Amino acid sequence: MPFRPLTLIAAFCLAVVLPFIASAQTLEELIARLPDGNFNDRAAIVAQIAETGDPRAAQVLDALLEGELEQRNADGRFVRVTGSRNNQTAVDVLTGEDLGPVARRSTEAVRVNNALRRSIRTALGVLTLMDPDPARRLAAAEAALRSPSADQVDALAEAMATETNAAIRTAQTRAHAAAVLASDLPLEAKLDAVAVIGAANAQIVQQTLNAYRNAAEPELAEAVGEALAAAESRQRMWSQAQNLWFGLSLGSVLLLAAIGLAITFGVMGVINLAHGELVMLGAYTTYTVQQVIRTNAPEYFGYSLAIAIPLAFLLVGAVGVLIERGIVRHLYGRPLETLLGTWGVSLILQQAVRSIYGPTNREVGTPDWMSGAWQIGELTLTGPRIAIVLFSLTVFFGLLLLMKYSAFGLQMRAVTQNRPMAANLGIRTGYVDALTFGLGAGIAGLAGVALSQIDNVSPNLGQGYIIDSFLVVVFGGVGNLWGTFAAALSLGVANKFLEPWAGAVLGKIVILVFIILFIQKRPRGLFPQRGRAAEG
Repeated sequence: MPFRPLTLIAAFCLAVVLPFIASAQTLEELIARLPDGNFNDRAAIVAQIAETGDPRAAQVLDALLEGELEQRNADGRFVRVTGSRNNQTAVDVLTGEDLGPVARRSTEAVRVNNALRRSIRTALGVLTLMDPDPARRLAAAEAALRSPSADQVDALAEAMATETNAAIRTAQTRAHAAAVLASDLPLEAKLDAVAVIGAANAQIVQQTLNAYRNAAEPELAEAVGEALAAAESRQRMWSQAQNLWFGLSLGSVLLLAAIGLAITFGVMGVINLAHGELVMLGAYTTYTVQQVIRTNAPEYFGYSLAIAIPLAFLLVGAVGVLIERGIVRHLYGRPLETLLGTWGVSLILQQAVRSIYGPTNREVGTPDWMSGAWQIGELTLTGPRIAIVLFSLTVFFGLLLLMKYSAFGLQMRAVTQNRPMAANLGIRTGYVDALTFGLGAGIAGLAGVALSQIDNVSPNLGQGYIIDSFLVVVFGGVGNLWGTFAAALSLGVANKFLEPWAGAVLGKIVILVFIILFIQKRPRGLFPQRGRAAEG
């Protein structure tokens, strides 16, 4: 009897120490125990394998899940056996060493059933959720959210407790809430889970909660309905914000395409139907620059747009000067003939591009620094569109500074307001006309550089923007840059808000009818040009 207390103390110590001994087992020791015992024993060993955190554990469990984990009879080595029945090969499951062909009956498979497969999937989820690579942890959490399982509740809770990255922890929290909803946990836990999911973006809320809209528990169904209604309301609000952003980005494109036309039309009164082809030439300049860089110095591809911008401005501007000196200057005062003359130029430019580059679309790449997207709430801002908005604003305000503070800008404004008086004061109006036409063409070339990032580069590129450009110029006020700015942005936004319910074609028709009615009321546009010639 005196030895009984010592026996009890020894048993207690063993009970305390044994779990630690088991948990301290290496991956090799745990794998060696897999063939022993029943399926429940193997499930316990699978959980211990996941808890080791060993990087090799995932490949072991994956082989076991696929039924490819076997033990060699000769040396007890665990291998992954793949291939057809008569042409099987083995790979060491721990080292990855290729062991060559496998003779029949030389290995014994470690068998699994459906319950054990569920345990393995849970263990694999734990391993991925604890992976050292943040990208893999985030991908695992997002995958768990898309396919929630009650088996993942504990694994996700454990991952959340140790996660230090805020974005990954948020994804894990949402995945945990989705797993709770798929489990048989109490109603209070599920209501908390609905609240967690309800705070996510509308798409996640709808994908996760729609299945529980008609849940058996009335309280749960009511909470799900409220969360879905709130998500739909939020989605409508963010949809309007998205339309506004698309409208502003479209307005920026229209501003770039129309601002050069506003200059030439306002100063010289020339209806330049070749303006769209000048935009096209800017896009093909960008394509040519990128092809040269890809062929000769691909490491500098990120600078391709920075090189294309000044080249497009200079080359297309030079083409504009040639058009003005060769054709337009002989047709001043005859607007219908300038219209026909520039239309002929547009056909020549289109055919020239088809002969050189072919009629098919050409690919223009986006540099890495412009790629990607940024998320603000449920609003997605893509890199190319952000760059175009900033670029168009830069061009616009740069042109304003040129017009206001340079000698050339002063001469241009003088010719715009009163050409005869400017000529009498010694301003070479022909020189100003040529440079003004070249400036408008150069800005059209810049528009082509920008459009190459969001549209197909083809000989017909400019045709899609010439009509809209004229609408912008007329609506804003001929020759007024601020009017062009206001008209481009307002028409861009109006187009994007009309498209969802009227369609793209009908929306443009509505805009056109509105502008016709508006011009009937205000023939000089939103901001009419001022000056003696304009007033007269």
